[in-house]
Amino acid sequence: MKTLKYIFAFLLISISVVSCSDDDDNTVIEDNPVEGLNKIYEISGANHVVEIYSEKQNLEIGYNEISIRIKDLSTNKYLNDAELNWMPMMNMTDRAHSAPHSMLSNAEESTVYKGHIVFQMASNETEYWELKLNYDINGESIEGVTRVSVLQPNDGMVKTQVFMGVDGVKYVLAYVGPQNPEVALNDMQAVLYKMEDMMNFPVVENYKVAIDPRMPGMGNHSSPNNIDLTYNSVNNRYDGKLSLTMTGYWKINLKLLNQADEILKGEDVTEDNPESSLYFELEF
Repeated sequence: MKTLKYIFAFLLISISVVSCSDDDDNTVIEDNPVEGLNKIYEISGANHVVEIYSEKQNLEIGYNEISIRIKDLSTNKYLNDAELNWMPMMNMTDRAHSAPHSMLSNAEESTVYKGHIVFQMASNETEYWELKLNYDINGESIEGVTRVSVLQPNDGMVKTQVFMGVDGVKYVLAYVGPQNPEVALNDMQAVLYKMEDMMNFPVVENYKVAIDPRMPGMGNHSSPNNIDLTYNSVNNRYDGKLSLTMTGYWKINLKLLNQADEILKGEDVTEDNPESSLYFELEF
């Protein structure tokens, strides 16, 4: 009888353990849509809060991908239908201007609104950037403003060019990727905008950015199989291929060409001209 009691007790314990294990396996763990991002700013309202995220610790001169969420404090839930618009503004001592930026968008059912801003200059004590947000919550139009700090890139590399083309148009060309370059044929991306006035920077479509990567410290040698950047209408970027044959410092010499293949800025690299006036820098 004692043996039967022990067996019965063992079976009860085993069933209990399996049941607990099954409960643990069935526990629903919510995905965090901003996992891996840094919350860099927050705008508080009467019944909601706006959270601003970035992959970087700080906003920098150049291309910045930014994610925004709006939390309704009355329900403690994030909104996915908030018709969100934004405008970056630089307040200088004698004037104000905006910056090239995309629209904010979110996928269906997503509470994360994504976009990018290309900041042309750093902020300081007297000249500063503000991010203005306009959005609707339950039919109410709301405006939020926060002052943001824009720093020089941590790596000190030139990845943004603001210049006048031979056509008299002012352009903003910014490096997007690769963010983690390898000794390989890398996918390369950039964005190109033109300045219509101090507030409007439309995307430039169907131009070409010719690339010629060189290693100045290694005899200014180039690399094979590079593919020039051409316009991608799906993401409004310029895509191509960047060949990097070794680690170290690279200068990516550039030329901007219009639809008629006329060079608007930049020069060929030759023995007499070791670098273009239009370029990005990369070190890895």
